[in-house]
Amino acid sequence: MGNNGKNQDRRVVITGLGVVSSLGIGWQTFWKNLIAGKSGISRISSFDTSKYDRHYGGEVKDFHPEDFINGGKIQYSDRASQMGMAASKLALEDAQIKESELRDSNTGVCVGTTMGEPRVMEVLNKKYFPKSKNLKIDRLSAVSYPASSISNNIAHYFKLNGSNFVFSSACAAGNYAILHAFQLLRTGKVPAMLAGGADAFSRVAFTGFNRLFTMAPEKCQPFDRNRKGMLVGEGAGMVFMETLDRAQKRGASIYAEVLGGGLACDAHHMTDPSIEGISKAIQKGLVNSGVSIDEVDYISAHGTGTRGNDKAESLALNKVFGKKLQNISLSSIKSMLGHTMGAASAIETITCCLVIKNGVIPPTINFEKEDPECHVNCTPNKSMQRNINIALNNSQAFGGNDACLMLKKTNYLKEKLSA
Repeated sequence: MGNNGKNQDRRVVITGLGVVSSLGIGWQTFWKNLIAGKSGISRISSFDTSKYDRHYGGEVKDFHPEDFINGGKIQYSDRASQMGMAASKLALEDAQIKESELRDSNTGVCVGTTMGEPRVMEVLNKKYFPKSKNLKIDRLSAVSYPASSISNNIAHYFKLNGSNFVFSSACAAGNYAILHAFQLLRTGKVPAMLAGGADAFSRVAFTGFNRLFTMAPEKCQPFDRNRKGMLVGEGAGMVFMETLDRAQKRGASIYAEVLGGGLACDAHHMTDPSIEGISKAIQKGLVNSGVSIDEVDYISAHGTGTRGNDKAESLALNKVFGKKLQNISLSSIKSMLGHTMGAASAIETITCCLVIKNGVIPPTINFEKEDPECHVNCTPNKSMQRNINIALNNSQAFGGNDACLMLKKTNYLKEKLSA
């Protein structure tokens, strides 16, 4: 899944970024808080957690869908769709693409999600089931629930008549979506794509991770010796992708070039990560993208803060990069956002783009004590300046679904002048 091979001469770039997160809405606010090492974790307010032993998560507190979506459309979509539409609007504005330009353009949308729209079912459960044996579910609820409603709502709102896909490969779904969009673009099937991920905070997700006994009490500490688990978050990250030729013709600013990536399903265990599976996805990503281990400057780690994940990811990275890993900057932004599920690797792709653009590595906050089982350079607590040419975005998911995305700095003006 890269640019090496027949019929793979179309280069793909990212020209627009849109993010909705607990660290801010819009990439400018998000990035400012990210490199400052601020935490988006707070006490949960969307539902009562008094019966749980955990009470914190990465909720987006200041999201108002009417700021981005026409009022008439809001009632036909739930929170994940609303955040996805908002992130898409921000990405289009950042790419300086007018919504009117998208009509009949064959531009597509590709979205990753873990939960879809579970809040719809939670409302139905609370509103209807205790009261009546003759349950009648209204049509609006029925069409709002499926995970496909997220991409459908984005496509319908922006009148995107190109390819439309949803990936439900759990916590790696954002990377899956972006890589699929990359495939469509490089083979000439679409001129442009909106791609990313979206997941909303829900009681069912919070309960599920609680039952797995993987949640930390108050803070997420990836790669720390005393880490106690992950924290559930929510948000959306969408990027506008197009071919390099198209971007050059319209004079677009480019954040990064997508070189390719690697996918692997190790089928090892539903929740326990496999070192072999993680390393295989990364190795495939390097080969498919034509990148050597010497060329990687930054790794956006999956870094959930659980004991098993961080250990397995660290061992896999050491297996692939060996001693060279200590010269590669790495960070886990989940220490600040929590785990935004299907949106996680999409938001981390946006982070990689901004790292490449600005030459600043965001920190892994809450780091207190080095773990000998996690031998990585995790940029503890403070951001650092470093010129980044190639970034690797690593993601892992339930069921052994692993995905690696490779991004590169591209000075297209220089390339254009020398062509």
